[in-house]
Amino acid sequence: MSVHRLEVFVRNRPLFAFSAVAASAILLVGCGASDTDPDASPSADLQDLCAAAAPSGAASEAVTVEGEIGEESTATFDFPLEVGELQSTVVAEGDGDPVSSGDLVSYALTAYSAETGEELGSLGYEGAEILPAQISPDNPIGQIVGCATPGTRVVAAFPASDANSAEVYVFDLLDVVPDAAWGEEQDPVDGFPEVTLDDAGAPTITVPDADAPTDVEIAELKVGDGATVEEGDTVLVHYTGVKWSDGEVFDSSWDRDTPATFTTTGVVAGFQQALEGQTVGSQVLVVIPPEFGYGDSEGNELQEETLVFVVDILGTQHPVAVE
Repeated sequence: MSVHRLEVFVRNRPLFAFSAVAASAILLVGCGASDTDPDASPSADLQDLCAAAAPSGAASEAVTVEGEIGEESTATFDFPLEVGELQSTVVAEGDGDPVSSGDLVSYALTAYSAETGEELGSLGYEGAEILPAQISPDNPIGQIVGCATPGTRVVAAFPASDANSAEVYVFDLLDVVPDAAWGEEQDPVDGFPEVTLDDAGAPTITVPDADAPTDVEIAELKVGDGATVEEGDTVLVHYTGVKWSDGEVFDSSWDRDTPATFTTTGVVAGFQQALEGQTVGSQVLVVIPPEFGYGDSEGNELQEETLVFVVDILGTQHPVAVE
């Protein structure tokens, strides 16, 4: 299948509203906060997620899967496969603690036409990583895997809709992704703002009593072991930004309890420099003079400000070339 067809497939299938190639879909719902009650207990969230899992059925049970979890699979079944409702069958169980509503999870899948058995494409495997998604009882990922443990593989069968024919997914729940940078800590760099972290990983930035630099300055506070962010990638990050002039916070995803998602080419030049070339799991400190920030944005309250950001890189997704 061509990449173009896969892109169209991804845009239209509800599951992929939480990541995949359509950046617009990611920006709208990819990593938005879940609808779970913030006062609910973890056990209540777990029960809700368990109850959300679609039942196993004749269609999902009719699929045979070959291949290791975390690697592209091969599914075979007699077609056309009749799918009357969403069904999900566990074909391999993971281990560890079950996922909870609100967790960020990494995943991968291969899709097939239920009508013809044709493979429609794969996403999330090595070289085609996709952004983590927040799982909840109300989204398709939660309804496919429920409260499964990382390392679980399921077969999900989707019925036809007005926009899509019936389809089969082999879905691998890979892991729970931390919501703060997890990389190896680095030594502080002299002259840079001081950064301290609270128990959740949210940073407090203290600006030194000194003149602001005139060029972009970048320091790695933690170095991760994940994929490298490339130009044009869509990234999932937590960040806090302060003004050098007074140290006041002007924006923070931590205050919203939700990581932010955007393309590296859709932010100011200094922020782009801080992201590209870094690895997932890293935490980066960047100082951005006006020339590389909002200096050209007439009337912007930050136009003349030197900005300081601490950025936790939680995921990256490379652009998909259209054939």
